[in-house]
Amino acid sequence: MYRKLIITLLITLILAPAFLFASGSKEGSNEVVIYTALEEDETADYLALAEKELPELNIKWVRYSTGELAAKLMAEKNNPQADLVWGSAVTVVGGMKSLFEPYKANGWDAIPAEFKDPDGYWTAIDMFVAAFCVNTDRLEKLGLEMPRSWADLTKPEYAGEIIMPNPGSSGTGYLQVSSILLWKGIKDGSEAGWDFLGKLHKNIVEYTNSGSAPAKIASKGEITIGASFGYRVAKQIDSGYPVEIVFPAEGSGYELEANGLVKNAKNPENAKKFLDWAISKNAMTAYSKYKIMVTLPGITSQSEIPLPSEDEVNLFDMDFDWASENKLDIVDKWTSLFQDKTIAK
Repeated sequence: MYRKLIITLLITLILAPAFLFASGSKEGSNEVVIYTALEEDETADYLALAEKELPELNIKWVRYSTGELAAKLMAEKNNPQADLVWGSAVTVVGGMKSLFEPYKANGWDAIPAEFKDPDGYWTAIDMFVAAFCVNTDRLEKLGLEMPRSWADLTKPEYAGEIIMPNPGSSGTGYLQVSSILLWKGIKDGSEAGWDFLGKLHKNIVEYTNSGSAPAKIASKGEITIGASFGYRVAKQIDSGYPVEIVFPAEGSGYELEANGLVKNAKNPENAKKFLDWAISKNAMTAYSKYKIMVTLPGITSQSEIPLPSEDEVNLFDMDFDWASENKLDIVDKWTSLFQDKTIAK
């Protein structure tokens, strides 16, 4: 079923034009084309800095959701249109190594081993963490208690009040599903994770294609609980919405956002210049304004919105190699079980 989803995304992306956002007016051999899954608001901020520090490059970029980005890379594998991927889920980049070339950017040695591929196929820059966005106005109106855990979300009183991302199209959705399966012992052969997801499914109204959509929908009061990720919920709070951020008591799944050099890129040298910049101290400092954590040691979160530090969140013990290797099978099974509530939002 996941393969059918990929085919659908491929058709959509081939038929629809990609709108490249140019960060400069330079032309010719200085061009570099970037695909990213970073949120658009933060990307614009980062690239304002990149343009100042890489004045020789004509930076063009396009933002896709994680699943769309993977489908786009697959569609273009024989004629790549992107030179690099910047800030996409490591379970995508790490699971598609045949579409990338090893490159150890300047400063690569300073990144801890757990945040990079040993051969240089990908290098992570930051972490995003699963969180619930709870609309406190709607919660009070319905007389519901504040949910504090994944287990709470399976209680009958929350039926019809939860929205969650689709793991086939959303990196946030996949980290939520994979972390629950790991928590419930799937690597030891247990089916408890799938049973738990089935209980959760009974209370879910819809699955969205975007990881940020559940937080935005809950913020508007259309639903009480949106399973999303930390930064987006914090952003909604900062924007004045009546919502609270909740990190599930059992632990929050998390994902690394990583960079990679596309195989047979048209502008590989320009891509390498950007990838060097993308793990620089200045770039990492820029990321830290939006993230719980970045991968360059010595830089702590400098978020100006109410985002907790890494130490304040109970994180699941993730296994990115396992999550990458098993993604197709996991999403296939998830889709076969739960596709009836999937939408495109």
